[in-house]
Amino acid sequence: MSLNITIRLQLANQPGTLAGVLEVIAREGGNLGAIDLVSASANYLVRELMVSVNNRAGLIGVVEALDRLPGVQVLHVIDRVFQRHLGGKMEIRAKREILSREDLSLIYTPGVARVSTAIAGDAEKAYRLTMKGNTVAVITDGSAVLGLGNVGPEAALPVMEGKAVLFKKFAGIDAIPLCVNVHEPEKIIDFVLACSPTFGAINLEDIAAPGCFEIEKQLTSRLDIPVFHDDQHGTAIVTLAGLINSLKVVGKQLESVKIVISGAGAAGVAITKILMDAGAQDIIVCDRRGTISRDNLPQEASKRWLAEHTNRSLQKSSLKEAVSSADVFIGVSSANLLNRADIMRMASNPIVFALANPDPEVEPEEVHDLCGVIATGRSDYPNQINNALAFPGVFRGALDCHARMINDNMCLAAAQALAGIVKPDQMSAEYIIPSIFNEDVCPAVARAVENAARITDVSRKYLYEEGEGNLLF
Repeated sequence: MSLNITIRLQLANQPGTLAGVLEVIAREGGNLGAIDLVSASANYLVRELMVSVNNRAGLIGVVEALDRLPGVQVLHVIDRVFQRHLGGKMEIRAKREILSREDLSLIYTPGVARVSTAIAGDAEKAYRLTMKGNTVAVITDGSAVLGLGNVGPEAALPVMEGKAVLFKKFAGIDAIPLCVNVHEPEKIIDFVLACSPTFGAINLEDIAAPGCFEIEKQLTSRLDIPVFHDDQHGTAIVTLAGLINSLKVVGKQLESVKIVISGAGAAGVAITKILMDAGAQDIIVCDRRGTISRDNLPQEASKRWLAEHTNRSLQKSSLKEAVSSADVFIGVSSANLLNRADIMRMASNPIVFALANPDPEVEPEEVHDLCGVIATGRSDYPNQINNALAFPGVFRGALDCHARMINDNMCLAAAQALAGIVKPDQMSAEYIIPSIFNEDVCPAVARAVENAARITDVSRKYLYEEGEGNLLF
């Protein structure tokens, strides 16, 4: 993984010094970005250079070479990623100022007692009179973080903070990271049940399979607010949206294509389910041992479901053999499982979603000329399948209608709305999914989710809450 570094240098104020610095950086394999002048005097200049290097060894080589240059002193070296995380990425701010005794009496005691009494008589009023109506708990035990695995709750906190920032940026939702130092499903369930009155919805994040399935199932049945495991359903929503448009690009129908999925964890199971809900008929799922089928039922409940509902031909093979003649490959597993020869054996104009991060199941450069559409989980390639396209709008819609849950219909509606943002005259092999910075994404997904919630009778927003209305409680 490359490192983005800021190097502050004191340079002798004489011709050629900066040129020598730039020559050293290039020679040591660094890529130079911006150069800023911090201060200047008759004898010295202080400059900051943005430099990218391939790894830590490359960084050490650059710094040591600069230190050896006459007239150059390295003042400090800062990893720009760590710099962005100093002090965390979140803070709490008050919405109401307290500038006088009257303010204090209205916001806190004695005035607050009236609000508490009103909520005690009707808990639904908490949605308007507290933070509940716009607040999500982001829950993790740190057991399956990004591509890092089981790094624990403390190491998961920077990721959960980042998730909370995305909630705020794209949906205006206040999200609070709660990284718990328990790992048994029943203990995580008990924790979430205990703290749930504070929140309008629960986002489960980076919790390892198979425990994540039971945790979500139990919480959904026992809570009256939405519970959404983003690693499952967020990934599934964006994958389906991308596939809907990819099929349009290559001129095929979801009901008739052969789909092979690599990965039978949280994302693989959810993708399979949403594709079937959308009309897919021919799906084969592979884990590390190869294809999963009902004549050899796995022990894990989630994999048993896959075995019972997919692989109608009972194919028994490796992943490489399974993708032969397939129209679609979706990878949510690990790097470099397929190569050019494997993709050549797929059907004409194959669709390849190689979503493993940071390294995909097959390198796009190796197969770009063979594929009708390629998508990855990375931002440096076209067609990034990014959960941030889904979860802000899904939660916005669910919170706005005070949904009791997020059901399959709401997820399908989210995927269809997301796909619809890319208009037919815009669609191409390199544009099948909108950018996360497209301002239409969150509102469109939220509207679709809220409408589906009302149709399926899981919305419970009171009529008098449309607008400000009655505030005499």
